[in-house]
Order: sequence, then C-alpha cells, then structure tokens
Amino acid sequence: MKAVFLDRDGVINIDTGYVGKIDDFVFRDGIFEFLKFFQKKGYELFIVTNQSGIARGYYSEDDFKVLTTWMIQEFAKEEIIIKDVHFCPHHPDINGECSCRKPNEGMILDLSKKYNINLEKSFMIGDSIRDIEAGKRAGIQKNYLVTNGILNTLNEIISKENL
Repeated sequence: MKAVFLDRDGVINIDTGYVGKIDDFVFRDGIFEFLKFFQKKGYELFIVTNQSGIARGYYSEDDFKVLTTWMIQEFAKEEIIIKDVHFCPHHPDINGECSCRKPNEGMILDLSKKYNINLEKSFMIGDSIRDIEAGKRAGIQKNYLVTNGILNTLNEIISKENL
C-alpha cells in the first residue's frame, strides 16, 4: 500500500492556534482537490497531527475526537476517505518526551505497521520542518512542505514526481 501522510493544522485546515472545536475549524482552500487527486492515483490518506492543546488543557481528547469524526464525515461527503488519524496529545514540557510527537516518527511508523504501508512509495505533506523531519526519520523520501497553498504544492509534486 502507498500512502499520503498529512499534517492537520496548516495543511488540512487553517491553523489559528490550538484548533480543538468544530466552530474553529476551517478547511484550507484546495484541500478537497488535493486529496481527491491522490486518492484517484491509488494512495491511502492518513492524518498525523501533534495536538499539544490537549496536554495544555485548551481542549479535551474527547473534543479532539468529536472534531475528527466531523472532519472525516465532511471529507466523506466529498467522497474522500481518510483511512486513519493518529495524534500526539503530549507536550514535552508537560508530559516529557514521547516517540509520537513530530519530529519523531512514531505515528507514521505505527500506521505503517498497522496497514502494511510502503514508505518508499509514500508522501509526507506538512507545513513545518517538524513534519518533514518526521517523514524523513520514518523513511519517507517524498516529503513536501506547504508554504504557498496546497494546490501550489500539488503542482510541485505533479511536476517533480511525474504523477
């Protein structure tokens, strides 16, 4: 199986800081087209997201799960299937170090094992160096940083990867 791993805040939605409620969630322009493109190319879609807002007490794990369920349903309305979402609720200053918080590769490796994902044929799409570093540490060679809109990133991927 080949996959696209995506960060959430800043890639899927506009990052307004500690987004934990549906009312605060706004999809990024172009994200539906981006995901449909990869899905049509046979990639499974996964979200790997740091959620230190849980450790900080800004929102609860239940709040996060309600938002995630809603987000997945919104994607499903557009015929986009998110295979799985992994999140890290930790913050090193509060919970200590963990293997799941990006730039660590724990979430990606867990999903890779669970779904038998070929990481060499997969992509990591993120909006921070932490995301890219996690992809590299996991063995993903196609890591893309979203800096100028998701559709510009898609065009860069298409031209570079011959998709």
